[in-house]
Amino acid sequence: MMSRSYTNLLDLASGNFAALSLGAGGGGGRGLRRMPRVMTVPGTLADLQEEEERANSVASDVQSSQAQDRIIIVANQLPVRARRRPDGRGWTFAWDEDSLLLQLKDGLPDDMEVLYVGSLNVDVEPHEQDDVAQALLERFKCVPAFLSPDLHERFYHGFCKRRLWPLFHYMLPFSASSTSDHGSSGRAGAARGSDGRYDRSLWEAYVLANKLFSQKVIEVINPEDDYVWIHDYHLMALPTFLRRRFNRLRMGFFLHVPFPSSEIYRTLPFREEILKALLNCDLIGFHTFDYARHFLSCCSRMLGIEYQSKRGYIGLDYFGRTIGIKILPVGIHMGQLQSVLRLPDKEWRVNELRQQFEGKTVLLGVDDMDIFKGINLKLLAFEHMLKLHPKWQGRAVLVQIANPARAQGKDLKEIQNEIEESCERINKAFGHAGYSPVVLIDRTISAVEKIAYYIIAECVVVTAVRDGMNLTPYEYIVCRQGISDSKDSEADGQKKSMLVVSEFIGCSPSLSGAIRINPWNIETTGEAMNEAISLADGEKQLRHEKHYRYVSTHDVAYWSKSFQQDMERTCKDHFRRNCWGIGLGFGFRVVAVEPNFRKLHVDGIVSAYMKAKRRAILMDYDGTLVPLASINKQPTAEIIRIINTLCADKKNVVFIVSGRGRNHLGDWFLPCEKLGIAAEHGYFVRWSQDEEWETYSQSTDFGWMQIAEPVMKLYTESTDGSSIEPKESALVWHHRDADPGFGSSQAKEMLDHLESVLANEPVSVKSGKFIVEVKPQGVSKGLVAEKILSAMAENGRQADFVLCIGDDRSDEEMFEDIAGVVTRNLAAPDTSIFGCTVGQKPSKARYYLDDTAEVRNMLGALADASEESSFEERFEPPLST
Repeated sequence: MMSRSYTNLLDLASGNFAALSLGAGGGGGRGLRRMPRVMTVPGTLADLQEEEERANSVASDVQSSQAQDRIIIVANQLPVRARRRPDGRGWTFAWDEDSLLLQLKDGLPDDMEVLYVGSLNVDVEPHEQDDVAQALLERFKCVPAFLSPDLHERFYHGFCKRRLWPLFHYMLPFSASSTSDHGSSGRAGAARGSDGRYDRSLWEAYVLANKLFSQKVIEVINPEDDYVWIHDYHLMALPTFLRRRFNRLRMGFFLHVPFPSSEIYRTLPFREEILKALLNCDLIGFHTFDYARHFLSCCSRMLGIEYQSKRGYIGLDYFGRTIGIKILPVGIHMGQLQSVLRLPDKEWRVNELRQQFEGKTVLLGVDDMDIFKGINLKLLAFEHMLKLHPKWQGRAVLVQIANPARAQGKDLKEIQNEIEESCERINKAFGHAGYSPVVLIDRTISAVEKIAYYIIAECVVVTAVRDGMNLTPYEYIVCRQGISDSKDSEADGQKKSMLVVSEFIGCSPSLSGAIRINPWNIETTGEAMNEAISLADGEKQLRHEKHYRYVSTHDVAYWSKSFQQDMERTCKDHFRRNCWGIGLGFGFRVVAVEPNFRKLHVDGIVSAYMKAKRRAILMDYDGTLVPLASINKQPTAEIIRIINTLCADKKNVVFIVSGRGRNHLGDWFLPCEKLGIAAEHGYFVRWSQDEEWETYSQSTDFGWMQIAEPVMKLYTESTDGSSIEPKESALVWHHRDADPGFGSSQAKEMLDHLESVLANEPVSVKSGKFIVEVKPQGVSKGLVAEKILSAMAENGRQADFVLCIGDDRSDEEMFEDIAGVVTRNLAAPDTSIFGCTVGQKPSKARYYLDDTAEVRNMLGALADASEESSFEERFEPPLST
């Protein structure tokens, strides 16, 4: 029975909401369907409902005239400004030159076509949507997604702004009212309908909106030639919809806000759904390593997925797909900023401000009026500086530009009141005629006016308590540098700059010359302001030059070019490998394997089994015959019956090949007298119960254990939940029950430690899934398989059927070894070889079964075949003469 605790994606995709009825805003897609689409048949999909197949139908008779790379950029809002004409008849559209989505085109290849999918920032009536969609597609290559007002309210102002945005900025909903005001509009209150901490209808609206965006992408996509680049937290469910439709789609995602630490993120009721949706991308981008580290920690703690770093690239292995992790902060558009610097009215505005602040040292803050920007913390720190350093009284001015709030709410109103009170208090305490220490500009200002303030400011101060990126410091640096053809380009004021920036903003790591502060510490922030404006001009110039070199070379074009190149690299094997989708709802994922990897069909192996005369059957135990999660690891009566039946067949040689100790295995399989056992990865081997244990290794010196065990004990004592498993020939350190992050870190440290102290010993140190193992050299399951087949050949029973089945990394050695047994004359020329792994994952085996239940079913079928064959042999009538 499917759990109802989380939303089933299939229900949501069909619009079957029990508590919510949301419209898509009319027939906004019909206009797009007049355009010819180029499509190929997508990969096989699992369990799609008939309604969704019909809604997402993209079949077309139009064939591609030529293959050309195209990128579809998907974001909540299109880079287009829309206004209704004054006469009310129709709309006017223009590019939004400030939009990052438009600016990033500069870094993409010249011959790459760019198509945009997103919503407009205005409500378009249903009867106008076809015409608007057609106009945007023809003139701007934009595909609008029209959301009904109610759906947009619940999706954007509800789930995005009330739930995700505060949480990603480290604000938890400790009370029902604490999420009702953060970033929500006045209309959002009508959409609440329940406790602000948990409103399922808002999540359902989020998923439905993402589905509608996916439909717009599907209408225009050519999955074999197109890239899809999704932007920001509004569309984190979108990758699952697209991946379900196109298994091999080349898709990237970039998060423009912070990704919170796992302790914060795990409070989200829909945490796994969002994580799994993001993992349907090929490349996931973040501004900083901190954000990426938090995401990777969530993947490890919640999904058990560990990342690997190879040749400078970070990747997650997810069901055979390598998901790249991109860490690169976005930059500014140098050309746009320099074009504003060339505007004719810039000079007189700069001169006007210099006259206004003549003889003053100007510190500048440019922030949105927002609860996370820390504006009042900045004012308090400035007040502290004036108190502690009286020399700046009458000389230092803090100009705070507070862009009008884009939302409303109780918390925001309280912040605004605090800011106004602080300004009045500081100006009253330190101001006098002709001097106001704080100048608050709480209105919209033009780009030229803002740049003029940048140019005359001695220092920019950013005290945001949490911000995804914040490009204010970058803009300031470029404005202070000026432009080469400006008559003021050599002025000292434009060749030096100072920055005081919060350590909690995305641009902080890239500004190594800035003074980084904890904005919550008022005293140190005030001291940082004093230090910034007190430094010698030479030091300010050196820091400015260092920052300008970085900002000018790492602009938005560099960022988009780098992301696109990494997406190409990550997706280069998409059309070479076999892919198929599995799972329902947000559990859907694509499994990618080598072309010759396929599921083991019982009928096929039974047929080969019946034809064979001499068979070798080698089986792992844990994770193969019994589930890894099982508490009782002993074999069931069914397993004992199957093994005894297989062993009773005189054509068979049956072995359990396990890492477990020989005593455990010997006791558990006591009823199986003819079963062969290779214990401790083949160090100890016994062909049947009436034979003695043999050692398949030359090493009999275990003095190295006296060195390795104290090291393991040291890590066990400091790692809660870890344990040591001593074996006769090996030592294993387990950390499955330890904290995932700490256990993994300790395992890596222990691996290095053991390799160092055991460098001169005849042992190998290896890490596996939640283990670190030390064992003698020359001991492996692969060697055991080779020796068993070799012994059969020497005894005149050369195998013509080989089945090798296991589930973990140690079994890969067996799969690799049996692939070449025919060429080494260890098996007959026409041998049927079945290397089979448990689970759909990359493997050196050619076959797979999904779980231990399928393994038991397959072995049961072989046992039944043996019984049937034995019965026929016993009762076969004699040939007539």
